[in-house]
Amino acid sequence: MNPDTDCRSLVDVVWERARRDAGGRAVVELGDDVDVTLTWAELVDRADRAAAVLLELGVRPGENVVVQLPNSINFVVMALATLRIGAVCCPVLPVLGQRELGHALARSRARVLVVASMFRGRDQAAEAMDMVDSGLAPHLRHLLVSCDPEPAPAHGGTRPDVSAVTRRNLQTAMEHAPVELSAGSVATNAADDIAHLMFTSGTTEEPKGVPHRMGTLDRAVALMSRRIGLTEKDVVHIASPMAHHSGFLYGMWLSLSLGCVQVIQPVWNADRALRAFALWQGTFMQGTAPFLVDMVDAVDRGVPVPRSLRTFVITGSAVPRALATRARELLGTHICAAWGSTETCMATLAAPADDPQTVEDGYPLDGVRIRVVDENGDDLGRGREGHLEVTGPFVFTGYLDRDDLSREAFSADGWYRSGDLAVIKQTGHVRITGRAKDIVNRGGEKIPVNDIEQLILAHPAVADAAIVAMPDPRLGERACLFAVVVEDGTVDLKDIQIHLEKNRVTRNFWPEHIEIVDVLPRNLAGKVQKYLLREIAQKI
Repeated sequence: MNPDTDCRSLVDVVWERARRDAGGRAVVELGDDVDVTLTWAELVDRADRAAAVLLELGVRPGENVVVQLPNSINFVVMALATLRIGAVCCPVLPVLGQRELGHALARSRARVLVVASMFRGRDQAAEAMDMVDSGLAPHLRHLLVSCDPEPAPAHGGTRPDVSAVTRRNLQTAMEHAPVELSAGSVATNAADDIAHLMFTSGTTEEPKGVPHRMGTLDRAVALMSRRIGLTEKDVVHIASPMAHHSGFLYGMWLSLSLGCVQVIQPVWNADRALRAFALWQGTFMQGTAPFLVDMVDAVDRGVPVPRSLRTFVITGSAVPRALATRARELLGTHICAAWGSTETCMATLAAPADDPQTVEDGYPLDGVRIRVVDENGDDLGRGREGHLEVTGPFVFTGYLDRDDLSREAFSADGWYRSGDLAVIKQTGHVRITGRAKDIVNRGGEKIPVNDIEQLILAHPAVADAAIVAMPDPRLGERACLFAVVVEDGTVDLKDIQIHLEKNRVTRNFWPEHIEIVDVLPRNLAGKVQKYLLREIAQKI
């Protein structure tokens, strides 16, 4: 896709590819024993059938469809199906619990939810029905279950005010769907149409909905692939969650727009990934630092080097310089640093030929502008640390139904306030130096600290609580809880985790270390002095 001349949408590109190269390999899903492959013709056939199912459920253009599936062919199928009829794909990470999924369902007003029957021992279909009973999904009317062993009857809930929710086996529904969609049901997919809604949370009390337009996403991957030098001959290995911006946009969307093969890894395992590189000849991978750490360690243990892997782009957190150097030497792979967010897409990126030691976190993609400002919003220029702001063709225009947060997110002249601290070097590249907000970055996933702290304070044995980041050699950071216990009370880490589980909090958001203290350090204004706690956590 040429970002300067090509006005076609992703849907146009994919269906045209299927007509031109019907028998060509499009998707590979890694299996425990046998890998599953689809041709381009098979992929669009499944997507059309899934689209027909959504139409049968009454889904209309512009309507949000929540997809909570692990990395899989079915994820790609459902994403394309929603776009095919002009609906909005709203992916939710499968590791998220009922509480966080409930926020996404309520905010998006989604009537249709697509889940896996089981995920890591959790019955997600049963959890969804429980959410209906609990009032966490007031708009939900239809549940499509991937790999459900058999259809189940409509669920009326135990509350009298809950309308019936239908539950259908996705595969069975697709088998009985029309082979071809009517011309009137296929969307035109204009560049300004909302195509994607993803929920992100930093330190706010609940996830924020970030909508992106079709043209924004198309241009984002086109300019990124231009910087890296990707073509339809590449093979994209997708290990990052496809329900996250990293896997969705820079895995699935990227490979579909290029017309190249995508290799989907449902569950991360470095040894399995390296075997897949040997078999399917993956050339590109994007992900957080832990993926690279694991592959380097595996090669150190004697697993064969992934000789086909030409480029690895690191996102999600600052790139450990020593890791970049070691990976480049051991794997023979170009390590490219990048910076971005759900709101901005990838804004800065190093080129494969750049030295990661000097380019640090990359430099702006074409059309993107960055600046560093002080507390008053004045531009600090190059060489000085300040608040990083960005503007450009990929930046979102505002949060879903949250005008208040949208106003806070943008400067008076329309630049997005990233919340990160950075220095723009004289060469024009950026170095991320920290975060203005107190969040914990666990392997690229941002833990909503304030939210979790408030839930912990509801525990009867906890008088005061604060969470800070503690270092972790693989994930970068983990959550460390400092807790003050009520008089004559007792609490340990297990008690806190059980409490959070009862509140349906995602496991990855739980504190993983606890320090019991007599009092939390506070300033004269009463604010917790977290920098003092971080100093302690650094030594744990």
